[in-house]
Amino acid sequence: MGRYLIRRLIQAIPVLLGATLLVFATVFALPGDPIAALAGEKRMDPTIVAILREQYHLNDPFFVQYWYYISGVFQGDFGRTFANVPVSELLVGKFQVTINLAVTALVIEAIIGVGLGLWAALRRGGATDTMILASTLVLISVPTLVTGFVLQLLLGVKLKQTTGIDFFPVAGIADGWRSYIVPGFVLAGTSIAYLTRLSRTSLMETLRADFIRTAIAKGLSRRRVVGRHALRNALIPVITFLGADLGNLMSGAVITEAIFNIPGIGSELFRSIHERQQPVVVGIVTILVLVYILANLIVDILYAVLDPRIRYD
Repeated sequence: MGRYLIRRLIQAIPVLLGATLLVFATVFALPGDPIAALAGEKRMDPTIVAILREQYHLNDPFFVQYWYYISGVFQGDFGRTFANVPVSELLVGKFQVTINLAVTALVIEAIIGVGLGLWAALRRGGATDTMILASTLVLISVPTLVTGFVLQLLLGVKLKQTTGIDFFPVAGIADGWRSYIVPGFVLAGTSIAYLTRLSRTSLMETLRADFIRTAIAKGLSRRRVVGRHALRNALIPVITFLGADLGNLMSGAVITEAIFNIPGIGSELFRSIHERQQPVVVGIVTILVLVYILANLIVDILYAVLDPRIRYD
């Protein structure tokens, strides 16, 4: 296992280089001068502009600028904004907010998606199965923007007016973990639908496998067959989906954070693109790439836990 982990970490290096190089090139190609944008509509002193451009290596060729950035990343330095604020210092609090939101969404997604999927698989062809499948189509069809505003109205306004109690805060993060429940459900909405269908299909295929028929023929109870044998094998594609979806939830939080006024990296990413803060944009993407790599590594380890036949040398 140790050698496998080392190999995977080595393999992650070209992934990190490729992703950051692509994003760096995209930001580099944006029109306009980021230094001039600092002054807004006012004209900045040409001497100050020249000093700042030299300080941030903006006069250097593209690959030279990228080398300065990526060499800093491997030393734990994500660069500085054009206002001379360390990117890591700027993002540390916002990253915590977004990871809280993403983890909340992942937990909601896993509980509801896997639960409904297993419930539908064990009652396939019935009214419950049909209703669950129809519900997932609704979740897939309705945009996040619509879901967010509807839940804000129903839970944040109507429910509070009816009961006089703020059960589900729908703006900001002042109420601690409760502040992430509704935004987490909105963020996870589409993923819940896909995970429900994936769980249902995976369990149905596993229940038709030969080893399940053998377990039933030996007289094992239905609960043990499903819970101990079928479920463990059916969860392998589910774990794969959840591992990849953690990064998707973090990178897709821009709209959700805007709707619920959550100060995470999604809102910071939008602002940084608008202001052409290249170090911040690339720094956020670098962090997301690292999250993807770590999540996939954890998923690979969980494979061996769920399926004893999988061994890493």
